[in-house]
Amino acid sequence: MEETKVLKVSHLDVFYKNRKRKLFSGKKKVQALFDVSFDMDEGEVLAIAGESGCGKSTLARAIVGINKDYEGAMWQKYEGPQMVFQDPYNSLNPSKKIGWLLEEPLRVDKKKKWTPEERKKRVEEIMAQIELPIEMLDRYPSQLSGGQRQRVCIGIALMRNPKLLIADEPVSALDVTIASQIMELLSRIHKNLGISIIFISHDLRVVYQISDHVMIMKNGRVVEYGKTKEVYKNPKQEYTKQLLRAAGIKE
Repeated sequence: MEETKVLKVSHLDVFYKNRKRKLFSGKKKVQALFDVSFDMDEGEVLAIAGESGCGKSTLARAIVGINKDYEGAMWQKYEGPQMVFQDPYNSLNPSKKIGWLLEEPLRVDKKKKWTPEERKKRVEEIMAQIELPIEMLDRYPSQLSGGQRQRVCIGIALMRNPKLLIADEPVSALDVTIASQIMELLSRIHKNLGISIIFISHDLRVVYQISDHVMIMKNGRVVEYGKTKEVYKNPKQEYTKQLLRAAGIKE
């Protein structure tokens, strides 16, 4: 049934402006994604995996509306999908305190006018969800660890209660221990809020931990898509098999 889907993408071609025309025969724009089609159930975790440059982040930016230069069809059940970016160091304004950063999505909310009291209450709710102490609201990003900053980035994305969260390589800039903690946090958020998550990663071991379905991409195309356990157990494409072997995962 249509209402069980949170996202449907059909024959999507995505383009970007060509800043190196000499390398691409003078073309004004370059195609980055080719005929991408998939759908996503509400409440599921869909992983998009593949090597660097395969089109994972390009697809994410099209879904959230950052890149509007595309052809094909894209249907979303809810407005306002939110994105958590890879680098928590550059995602936060260093001149603003954490409390101000968390409130900002509510200050610019066009659908609802939040009172200062409502903003404060919502910030406190989010701090509990991202498992940070309230006293950190008065700190600057430079006073937080990398893992704490990524928790704040997740909190900012959750402020307006989105139904779809896109996490673009959210743990790749963190050490193994902190990355594991962020993965566990995302799993708890998914369970507690019932939020749909698109999880982007090049690490197939991490993908296996969190996703219900996985989509493998190469050179801007989808090469394999299915339930994560089935794809890992019985990959159909040689490229998927290569990725699994490289990650030390036996078929």
